[in-house]
Amino acid sequence: MKSWFTRAVGGLLLAAMVLLLAGCGATDTVMIATGRDYHPFNFVNDQGEIDGLERALGDDLCRRAGLKYRWVLNDWETMIPHLLDEEFDVILAGMSITDQRERLIDFTQAYYPPTPSVYLVRAGEGDAALQGRIGVSAHTIFSDYLSEQGIPFVPLDHELDAADAALSGEVDAVMVDHGYGVQKLAQHAGLLEMAGPRVLLDRGLGMGVRPGSELKAKLNAGLAEMKADGTLNALIFKWLGEDGSTFE
Repeated sequence: MKSWFTRAVGGLLLAAMVLLLAGCGATDTVMIATGRDYHPFNFVNDQGEIDGLERALGDDLCRRAGLKYRWVLNDWETMIPHLLDEEFDVILAGMSITDQRERLIDFTQAYYPPTPSVYLVRAGEGDAALQGRIGVSAHTIFSDYLSEQGIPFVPLDHELDAADAALSGEVDAVMVDHGYGVQKLAQHAGLLEMAGPRVLLDRGLGMGVRPGSELKAKLNAGLAEMKADGTLNALIFKWLGEDGSTFE
């Protein structure tokens, strides 16, 4: 029979090995967080799988960089706090690059070009709709902009499709980013239109990482390759159609 000391030392060594292996697994696997409700950038499809332009983009980038990775879903409101708490390593969820956010996290180069945000209204209602109820998701560049301009707005649930809120009459107009807007115009052809001014609010959509993360350089290298070989533009055309903004 082993002595108490031998058993104790053996138990400690085993525990240390388990912790080491667990740590290696966590370090070697890049956790990518996205949303479930921002079609066509991210959504959960009928098979219950994460899908969209960002899923295709992330898969390709990790393949090029030789990274092990796993996708996780996270609520929009806690994306940045959970990234900083190391619950995951990358935000790939339709997040705009802004000065305010760059005070907290680092961004890769843009994977969707800077393009003015737009208002969507029901077809035929035109600019007059902007005098009514404007709906935007809270904690976004749109709610920040309207607040700064002193324009009242109706906060929309992040799980509610903004275009559906306009179509149903819950609000008279919604402010959305360009990529989302052009896809919704195509999806609801003849039922929606753009109205009012177009406003540039960001420097494009980028992936968020913790400050100083080595992933930034790896992801940027992959994005540069995808831009150079036309893969990224092809993804934008596939998911947003010919009206999507692309890189020159």
